[in-house]
Amino acid sequence: MSKEQARAEIEDLRRRINHHNYLYYVLDNPQITDAEYDRLIRRLIELEEKHPELIIPDSPTQRIGAAPAVEFATVEHSVPMLSLGNAFSYDELRDFDKRVRKGVRVDSLEYVCEPKYDGSAIELVYENGRLVTGSTRGDGYRGEDVTQNLKTIRTVPLRLQGEGVPARLEARGEVVLNLKDFEELNRKRLEKGEPIFANPRNAAAGSLRQLNPRITASRPLNVYIYARGHIEDHDFETHWDTMQTFRDWGLRVNLPEMRLVQGIEEAVEYCRDLEERRHSLPYEVDGAVIKVNRYEYQDALGATSKSPRWAIAFKFAAQEEETVLEEIAVNVGRTGAVTPFAILKPVRVSGVEVRRATLHNEDEIARKDIRAGDHVIVRRAGEVIPEIVKSIPEKRTGKEKIFQMPRKCPVCGSAIERTPGEVASYCTGSSCPAQQLEHIIHFASKGAMDIDGLGEMRVLQFLNEGLIQDAGDLYYLKKEQIVPLERMADKSAENLIRSIDKSRHTTLGRFLYALGIRHVGEHTAKVLAAHFGSLKNIMNASLEQIDQVREIGPVVAQSVHTFFRQPKNIELINKLLEGRIKIKREEKAEETPLQGKTFVFTGALEHFKRDEAKKLVERLGARASSSVSKQTDYVVAGAEPGSKYDTAKKLGVNIISEAEFHKMVEQYL
Repeated sequence: MSKEQARAEIEDLRRRINHHNYLYYVLDNPQITDAEYDRLIRRLIELEEKHPELIIPDSPTQRIGAAPAVEFATVEHSVPMLSLGNAFSYDELRDFDKRVRKGVRVDSLEYVCEPKYDGSAIELVYENGRLVTGSTRGDGYRGEDVTQNLKTIRTVPLRLQGEGVPARLEARGEVVLNLKDFEELNRKRLEKGEPIFANPRNAAAGSLRQLNPRITASRPLNVYIYARGHIEDHDFETHWDTMQTFRDWGLRVNLPEMRLVQGIEEAVEYCRDLEERRHSLPYEVDGAVIKVNRYEYQDALGATSKSPRWAIAFKFAAQEEETVLEEIAVNVGRTGAVTPFAILKPVRVSGVEVRRATLHNEDEIARKDIRAGDHVIVRRAGEVIPEIVKSIPEKRTGKEKIFQMPRKCPVCGSAIERTPGEVASYCTGSSCPAQQLEHIIHFASKGAMDIDGLGEMRVLQFLNEGLIQDAGDLYYLKKEQIVPLERMADKSAENLIRSIDKSRHTTLGRFLYALGIRHVGEHTAKVLAAHFGSLKNIMNASLEQIDQVREIGPVVAQSVHTFFRQPKNIELINKLLEGRIKIKREEKAEETPLQGKTFVFTGALEHFKRDEAKKLVERLGARASSSVSKQTDYVVAGAEPGSKYDTAKKLGVNIISEAEFHKMVEQYL
């Protein structure tokens, strides 16, 4: 057989194998036997072994061809993979519906309802139809590159099929392990004397993050696609249409379990039905996801820094178990808040052993009449955080103890006080070690200064050894000071000092969040940073100026203003700045005639990259949207514009050329 004959047969075999993979894994409609499929694979392997120069990365034979990785590289998500807000009742779903309808000013909305898989979120990136990158969700902005592992999963197509496949496509989904496969996996691990997995979610996540792809390949993982990231030059109007097209392109979308509904009451019915059937499904689900169908409405609603405003997860009732509450203790947080928690007789809830549970606050304990020594019902709220549902008074013996908040901090001995009108109690000690510990841990966390390798145990060690007293001292540590410490090798010390040094270059938003200002989370910190532009401006701002910032309410404004008026906090900031922290000045939106306008770009632009054009209008105080609506001010049409152009014409939206757009913004370039 000549090389050209081999090439032709190899291409035909790959086409046939990919087609049968699509029929089997996507449509669940196999048309050949397993034996016939195996013969095709064996023949392809035979030919590729004879002609290794004809092997390509997306050949069906290359799913487990990679060598074990030393570590995972980091992948930046072009569109953040945000988590969802939760609803625990149908009334909360209806409240969500009211918010979104008010936001887009319509009487009724189409929603897409789908299962909320209990697995591990991933992103697949295809370029010209070929899988090039697969990554974990990570922190939502950056994930781990697990491409080789994802290639081993049969339900992940290495190459997309069909017509109209875009030049770049980012698809989001979930890696799951079916319940039967999970039980079989644990059975085999027991036989080998290996520790078993607590639940299918942990098994899926652990399998996905194996450094050796062959281990991942040995585990029967599945992938369901349920969302898009960036799609280059391809206009979809709805989530429902996107999922239909994704399936046509070869991605596994669970269409049989998805529903397109009209109005929130139909969504509520979907949730009821799915919850009733949840235990008959082959995989674990912990709820349902409800998404606004139209992308123009999604764009109008936007997102917070943590979750989209156009989608919500309805969480099913958590599994509940009974145990004994042995003791009620308190924890002192970074703001000084003293929070009670329960120490429990160990109990397994939803596949996880629970020893502690939150009790929220003193009032909640009294309202539920929970006492030390009680038999209690425990559940994992949202299937994650253990909490006490209720006590069982009829099982009391008379030895149970009613909880009272301690008068003194268990860590520093300072008085514990409760401000009138607030539910939380606070330690009044300004130098309380517990507050310092929690504050430094927060300061070093990923969303803040992102000091890799500085976890709770290391911070506690530094505090106990007297090497640091506050976060500012981190920037004065030297390698020779920490090398002698227990469990601190030369390489570990070097890596930590390098990580601290790297964190010296940060943004204003991250720095503000790291300071631990009460009521200021990541999103609020970014809002303040974008508005004021510099640390000096925020520090000098009056209460009225802070209160006027969009999205900042009076409580947050008062907290921010008070923080920068306390000498102790100014002392810490000065120490940090003297420790060579460099804060990148935030770019404020310029005051321009484009302020508040909405732009949509369609077609190929000659002088601008699409992302550059979007960033430019945002810098000028305008908004870049991915879909056209009546609220759109300008549609910028490049060469061969897509359906957005037609939509703009129908709605009477102002359509301008790239040349007109360039003239509009040229003075700001």
